[in-house]
Amino acid sequence: MYKVSIEPHWRIAYGKNAAMDTALLLRLLSAIQTQGAILQAAKTVNLSYRHAWGMLRDAETIFGGALLKKQRGRGTRLTPLATTLLWADKRISARLSPTLESLSSELEIELSKSMMAERNSVRLIARHGFAVEELIRRLNSEGLPIELRYLSSTGAVAALARQECDLAGFRIPLGEFEAETIARYSPWLDPGKHCLIHLAVMNQGLLLAHGNPKGIHTLTDLTRHDIRFVNRQAGSGTRILLETLLTRAGIAKESINGFQTEEFTHSAIAAYIASGMANTGFGVETAARQFNLDFIPLVRERYFFAVEKEALRRAPLRNVLDILQSDDFRERVSHLVGYDATDTGRVLTLETAFQHHS
Repeated sequence: MYKVSIEPHWRIAYGKNAAMDTALLLRLLSAIQTQGAILQAAKTVNLSYRHAWGMLRDAETIFGGALLKKQRGRGTRLTPLATTLLWADKRISARLSPTLESLSSELEIELSKSMMAERNSVRLIARHGFAVEELIRRLNSEGLPIELRYLSSTGAVAALARQECDLAGFRIPLGEFEAETIARYSPWLDPGKHCLIHLAVMNQGLLLAHGNPKGIHTLTDLTRHDIRFVNRQAGSGTRILLETLLTRAGIAKESINGFQTEEFTHSAIAAYIASGMANTGFGVETAARQFNLDFIPLVRERYFFAVEKEALRRAPLRNVLDILQSDDFRERVSHLVGYDATDTGRVLTLETAFQHHS
């Protein structure tokens, strides 16, 4: 099975200056930020001191400003311009990673077909999530071929009903919103045909700038004029959940500054806030901790994979289930901040999973 990796790559130019490839520059700036010295940073990214300085001077010509500043007793520091470049790269990576993973998977399958490789891959369509990423890494390490696509929860279960995938990943909030969410998926889930594999329980809530400088404590605070919000895209499960919470609280979404500002992953939301472009957003706790943000939990959610019962008894899905039920995988999921892996890998009927609402 071929393995393809596609990474974000951007160039920048100004006026008549030649475009600069930012990949190596960003690695150098990141190393300087960590180590506080150009010489050590240059060694880290396998550059000579002279080459590193030349690259920095060329970049400063293009950007029209300094990237570094010397501080007595504190070594070399990045200027706000250099920090802006690093945060831009982090936001790009967080925003594009799921799309690039899906494209990589498509290319792997096409390459395998062109070489007449035997098809025995797992077709996975799911909402993007940190535990899902862990599963993909584990499947890759085991050499199990996988066709991956990231879609909304409703898109995933609808694809399973059309037999376009083997596993469909989706989330169900616990508590008062559970029944209406289950009803949203019920047209595509057949109790006689499908069962569920429990992946994890995670926290959703407000992501806040480190230290919560704006003193945000409730959803009502989002309507303040000094608050800038960043949202998930329309149609995403997280966006739908937030809109439900706002409706229950009697808060008009139009009263929230930045409600129409959209990002496509939880990590992109967190990067947007961490870079200072917003004060708060709504997403999972893991993303908040990834970018050293504060977090206020509001809702617990269960993540499931829906699958056909008969298919689960045969390879390759049986192999996937073995991984999900392994102690090693449970431990990996439990180490994700905000995730509970107690029931990871447990197979449930729809009636058992949703017995309070059947």
